[in-house]
Amino acid sequence: MADVDQASALPTEIPSTLDGLNATDSNGTDAVNATVAKFVATPEGTALAYGSLVFMALLPIFFGALRSVNCSKAKNASDMPETITSRDAARFPIIASCTLFGLYLFFKIFSQEYINMLLSMYFFVLGILALSHTMSPFMNRVFPANLPIKQYQLLFTQGSGETKEEIVNYEFDTKDLICLAISSVVGVWYILKKHWIANNLFGLAFALNGVELLHLNTVSTGCILLGGLFVYDVFWVFGTNVMVTVAKSFEAPIKLVFPQDLLERGLDASNFAMLGLGDIVIPGIFIALLLRFDVSLKKNSRTYFYASFLAYIFGLGLTIFVMHTFKHAQPALLYLVPACIGFPVVVALLKGELTEMFSYEEVSPEEAAAKEEAESEKKEQ
Repeated sequence: MADVDQASALPTEIPSTLDGLNATDSNGTDAVNATVAKFVATPEGTALAYGSLVFMALLPIFFGALRSVNCSKAKNASDMPETITSRDAARFPIIASCTLFGLYLFFKIFSQEYINMLLSMYFFVLGILALSHTMSPFMNRVFPANLPIKQYQLLFTQGSGETKEEIVNYEFDTKDLICLAISSVVGVWYILKKHWIANNLFGLAFALNGVELLHLNTVSTGCILLGGLFVYDVFWVFGTNVMVTVAKSFEAPIKLVFPQDLLERGLDASNFAMLGLGDIVIPGIFIALLLRFDVSLKKNSRTYFYASFLAYIFGLGLTIFVMHTFKHAQPALLYLVPACIGFPVVVALLKGELTEMFSYEEVSPEEAAAKEEAESEKKEQ
């Protein structure tokens, strides 16, 4: 994948590539435009940019995985996770490919300006909600105990009488409103300025919510998902120019960026390195699954979580190393998928728990409650 300019992004439905947003391509011959001089990142600037990207990528994976443990036990419908089955995992690369090619055709046929205007408004709303949800646990801890907390309910129904059906039933309180207000300020900042810090705040919120709320039901499902997206990512990056074209045209906070010229230009820096959210969320939900598997073993150990977490660091570091060695951007999943699957499998083999790991299956809170009720009824009989 060729280098892309600072305004680029990648679609939300797809895992993205790790890319340096430099003013020159891999051969150092093309300028960003005819009026801007080529930018050559200093070793210090490059190290700071990629080190920051790695650090930012680890945050939503680590905290999202921890929050996913509590999320799996949630009884509130709004907090319940979305479970990904093996069938969903097998179809995901196909759906993602269709979405990517559809976006490619849209940008070829329609005006890029109007499409990105609609996308900006869409992600403005989603970003506010995601950031508000991310901030909620922190607000619960710092909110003064002596201040009154009022409860609210947003309820939409359809029909009347016995045919009445709930469409939306959302309960919230004063703390949630404060989170929403703060998130709205960030949203307005992003819409008006498209500043990279605002972009990263939304991006981190999207990634953390994805890791927390998207749950794989088995390790096998995770292997199917990661394996399929491994092939998908390699094909669309190396096999066609579709992903490059969409990346250059798509403007949305679905990537983490960090300026390579921060040391020279401060917060006004504009030459970015980036990491797509797909390279965080896809491995992240697999790592979160392994943490929940650790919890299910009830051994007071987090062996598989730490193994997969270290595997992610290794895979991402290897991606950056290969990219700079061969002077060509790389699809990060090419290195992350083998590492994130291979490390835990080797650990399970050494511990003699491979069968137990692949037989582990999660159930939804409703299924767990129904199972407990059925078991209690059997005991009573």
